[in-house]
Amino acid sequence: MGCDGGTIPKRHELVKGPKKVEKVDKSAELVARWNYCALTQEKLRRPIVSCDLGRLYNKDAIIEYLLDKSAERPNIEVAVHIRAIKDVKELNLTDNPAWEGDRTNTKGGRYEELHRAHFICPVVGLEMNGKHKFCYLQTCGCVFSERALREVKTEICHKCGDPFKDSDIVILNGSKEEIEKLRERMEEKRAKSKAGKKSKRCKAAETVSQSEASKENPGSSKTGPADQKPAAANGTGEASSSAEPGPSGSLSKSAKPGAAAGSKRSVPRPEERSETYKSLFTTHSSAKRSKDQTSNWVTHTPYHF
Repeated sequence: MGCDGGTIPKRHELVKGPKKVEKVDKSAELVARWNYCALTQEKLRRPIVSCDLGRLYNKDAIIEYLLDKSAERPNIEVAVHIRAIKDVKELNLTDNPAWEGDRTNTKGGRYEELHRAHFICPVVGLEMNGKHKFCYLQTCGCVFSERALREVKTEICHKCGDPFKDSDIVILNGSKEEIEKLRERMEEKRAKSKAGKKSKRCKAAETVSQSEASKENPGSSKTGPADQKPAAANGTGEASSSAEPGPSGSLSKSAKPGAAAGSKRSVPRPEERSETYKSLFTTHSSAKRSKDQTSNWVTHTPYHF
């Protein structure tokens, strides 16, 4: 049986069989994960940030997402765990000197290498194109290949020199198993920080309650030091017994040395001041001018020329 124009259909065109499972091209997937933002699917451009799960984002896309979470986005599930800007770290990437980018004319007649990466490892020189595992440090944000950290074992960053621990290493675009481990570490870290904040709040509340209690009962806090002042001023018990008032109501002569030692130094009385002390003031006789030194209506000054 033919169709219009004399065409003869084949069996696979008329009989529908089971659908074949579409396989994702691995090379295209690597290009998408390492060259495009995980949230907006736009090309990665500096500043580039990464979350605790190792996904790559454009920083402006994360800021827009945090400002307006109600907006509809196609891949919003990849950023649900990001609650604030502190949940991402800006990456310190090393440029690839062989990267040409948009500097050359791409309108035609040119082979474009898709696996040519924009960034490389500063230690080994491997390109960050998905063929090799890369990771970053949460302390400083520097990015290295896993081979560099495995071969050159150190506790100091190779690029900036900041110290780090093994728990600060986050794998970029890892496998499902690696992402699950990073998710568990992220939840554990957030639980610890939450517990620390609660303990700080409890301590602050205790200090506030203690200060309020001291303000409500000011007498109890002042009685202690006030009771100790007489003992410190009198010294020993013998000094206090010798300072008993006489018949005229004044202290005896034996109490003067002890009282003078405990009290501040007083200004001497006028009858006790020496002539040297009195000569410091203009009221002293040596500071007064004689009759010859005083001015008159002719000289204007007390000096004659």
